[in-house]
Amino acid sequence: MTIERASSGTATQQGRRLRRPVVASAVGVAMVLALTACADDAAAPSDETAPSTTETTTETTTDTTTDTTTETTAGTVETTQPEPADEDESEAAPAGPPGDPAQTVTAADVEAALALVPDEMESMLAASGVPGMAVAIVFEDEVVFADGFGVREVGTDDPVGPDTVFQVASVSKAISGSAVSAVVGDGTIAWDDPIVDHLPGFELSDPYIGEHVTFADMFTHDSGLPSHAGDLLEDLGYDRDEVLARLVHEPLSPFRAQHQYTNFGLTAAAEAAANASDQTWDDLIEQRLFAPAGMDATSARFADYIGADDRAIPHQRDDEGTWIVTTDQRDPDPQAPAGGVSSTANDLGRWMRLQLASGELDGEQIIDPDALLTMYTPHSVSNPPGTPSAHTGHYGLGSGVGVRDDGFTEWSHSGAFLLGTATRYVMVPGQQLGVAVITNGQPVGLPEAAAATIVDLIVDGAPRLDWFAGYSGLMASLYEPETPTDWREPVADPAAPLDASAYVGVYDNDYYGPMTVDDRSGVLVMTLGPDPMEFELSPYDGDTFLFTPPGENALGPTGIEFDVVDGQAVSVTAEFYDLNGLGTWVAAG
Repeated sequence: MTIERASSGTATQQGRRLRRPVVASAVGVAMVLALTACADDAAAPSDETAPSTTETTTETTTDTTTDTTTETTAGTVETTQPEPADEDESEAAPAGPPGDPAQTVTAADVEAALALVPDEMESMLAASGVPGMAVAIVFEDEVVFADGFGVREVGTDDPVGPDTVFQVASVSKAISGSAVSAVVGDGTIAWDDPIVDHLPGFELSDPYIGEHVTFADMFTHDSGLPSHAGDLLEDLGYDRDEVLARLVHEPLSPFRAQHQYTNFGLTAAAEAAANASDQTWDDLIEQRLFAPAGMDATSARFADYIGADDRAIPHQRDDEGTWIVTTDQRDPDPQAPAGGVSSTANDLGRWMRLQLASGELDGEQIIDPDALLTMYTPHSVSNPPGTPSAHTGHYGLGSGVGVRDDGFTEWSHSGAFLLGTATRYVMVPGQQLGVAVITNGQPVGLPEAAAATIVDLIVDGAPRLDWFAGYSGLMASLYEPETPTDWREPVADPAAPLDASAYVGVYDNDYYGPMTVDDRSGVLVMTLGPDPMEFELSPYDGDTFLFTPPGENALGPTGIEFDVVDGQAVSVTAEFYDLNGLGTWVAAG
């Protein structure tokens, strides 16, 4: 029995040298799931029932003959090709160069696995409760499977299909990296060019870093910007230009010293690439990637996603755990290069074919192979090993890069919006294999588990672990507040606040903008953002009040404390906004 469609070509593997050194990271081994637009890193599990996983950025070491990109393991693997078991096996699968294992997956393996995939996906979807998902599988330059499961919206019979449009969240980073690779390939820019050369006025708090940070630094997240710099500004309604302008206030870590996941750092680099090409970012990615790759249903514009007739509606769980339609639809346009792409299973299949074939698709060289390979070369350590024998997680330029337990390089990334989207791709270039899973539910581990299960079915013939049990456990931590104080716990004997007049006023903050506090019939109302958002302040303890911030980064109420001198507030600090030390507003005048 053969796979339904004949393969139109295969990817060639050529060894090239790293263009930039691998940099050590100080990031902890614990899972760092990047939200607002993505899910990012995960640590190895503590028992055999949980998967060895990384969420979007696990990478591994590499030598000068191979690139690695994975996202679910953390540790170093011996890269020397193992000795064949006997002469017959050696002749059937000749050894590649050291560190470049020979392909083991056959068409028969894929055919056998595809017969099992639908039932596995239906079972996993039911276990998760997520309303719908779509899956694409690529093998030897062919989309051998593209289908949907479940429904586009709870309470309807509208089925998910291979052309249903989903928000892909942080999977956007690798897609955007592909488009920038095309610009690098034609010589317009180089990965190691400073972005300020093409982004006039861009500044960071350390002038040296602002002048020298490169496209590669931003795409591998080692610029020194703190994790998720700018995301809370987006939640308050600031547009892309305003967020990028305010990054100058962010405190910086040492330059190129550690991996810190930043949506707006990558967005700044994408904007610089667009400026260098005399285009907007939306036009650049359309003309350099989506159109030539035939990704006709894919877009970096939120309006195109909203306007799609066959659209997956985002869902999240209510307080009782019931899946409901998300009421606050996420518009990721401000950080579109990092999290704003929408796509389908069929289109992601074409994108994976392009990646696995070194930038070639249907006989056309769309992206320069050297520029693309640099994207899939480890540039930073995203997950240090937890034990001496564990894999080390690396990050390329918009993609995780790693080594599997069997010695094969793996490229991968997850994406997630707490407001209703979770996605994942895994590619194993040495096996000419790629899997993409997109869902319309907030992250509970489904796409990660589904992708790992499919890869296992193809490579090993059966799932090696209960991937959903492991990943769902890892994702639970996403729903815990990150603030030092647990504001859900009431104070045993709270003090009464002062008269409302003590807190009324206008307060200035260069990063977040002005705050206005008004007394409305004895109720304090705080106003923030460029298009004023109002928040009622509820008494908590003395001069401390509670409010609920906007956006998916907020996980319930948080505290805001006024500093009162001689009966009048002189400043106010919001702990949620102060994690980088920027959350204090000073009374104006």
